[in-house]
Amino acid sequence: MSSNAIVVVSWGEGRDGLPAGAVEVLTLGRKVAAAAGADLAWLVIGPASDKLAETAGQYGVASLERIEDAKLESFAPDTLVAAVSQYCESNNPKALLFNQIEETRQIAPRVAGRIGGGVVTNVIDIDASGDLKVTATAFGGDTNVVYELSGASTFAIAVNSTALVAEPAEAPTNPAAESVSVDLSSVEERFAVTQRPQAEGPRLEDADIIVSGGRGLGTPENYKLIQELAAALGGLPGASRPIVDEGWIDSSHQVGLTGKITRPALYLAAGISGASQHMAGCSAAKVLVAINKDEAASIFRYARYGIVGDCLEILPELIKAAKS
Repeated sequence: MSSNAIVVVSWGEGRDGLPAGAVEVLTLGRKVAAAAGADLAWLVIGPASDKLAETAGQYGVASLERIEDAKLESFAPDTLVAAVSQYCESNNPKALLFNQIEETRQIAPRVAGRIGGGVVTNVIDIDASGDLKVTATAFGGDTNVVYELSGASTFAIAVNSTALVAEPAEAPTNPAAESVSVDLSSVEERFAVTQRPQAEGPRLEDADIIVSGGRGLGTPENYKLIQELAAALGGLPGASRPIVDEGWIDSSHQVGLTGKITRPALYLAAGISGASQHMAGCSAAKVLVAINKDEAASIFRYARYGIVGDCLEILPELIKAAKS
């Protein structure tokens, strides 16, 4: 890889066996690389899909680079930070672009600190026509800010891929896969995960249809209306943080800044006011429908379609219509 490249960093497995958000971040990376007159590299760490090379070519990658090590067979933050830092020390990229998943918040700032670089999170766009300028969301998604990045040779940028659209390159490339050598022999993980929550069935992040409920449902028993409508529409049930905190439903259903970041074709919010923390998890929906008896509820500012009324009266009618 040439120095000063734009590098998309990926690990793990998401939809279609590829790292989560990879194609969206590659799309942005290609635009940034073209504007900066730099190469686009894709650094994939750990096990990867057989589709890797094909996907890299489709999205205009100039260099497909792999770091493989037994210590990286599963997510290992200390080891991952060491691997990416060593890569940067050898290659001096202009920017590292990460998909902003939960693990990224553990990795990107630490890599930046180790290599003496800068870090920005919640990024939704990058302008590389001069000095790097990144647009990021702030205050839980209520506003956007623009940061001009200078003073460091490399910047770690965590990109909110749910705000992007994947677009293959007009002229596909044929990148050769290269193995990157790093020395991880002395790295020891300082924390061990002894038990993980076991999610069963489809993931909320991958759902095309989500029906979510909030405090407007009144009681925990009424959450069954959300589950019934979601099932009738062929979707998944979601929830706002307040009813998760109160134990109505487990946290795997929570949508929002501290829950799941979703991008469904249809998001129906019943009894949810539209706080910025919740909207950060669903504002990328193609169609957002809101049901709330408060006509001044902030969620109506985001909704394409809004129904002012009691969700306990409206949801049963929607269930009947969906089933018919």
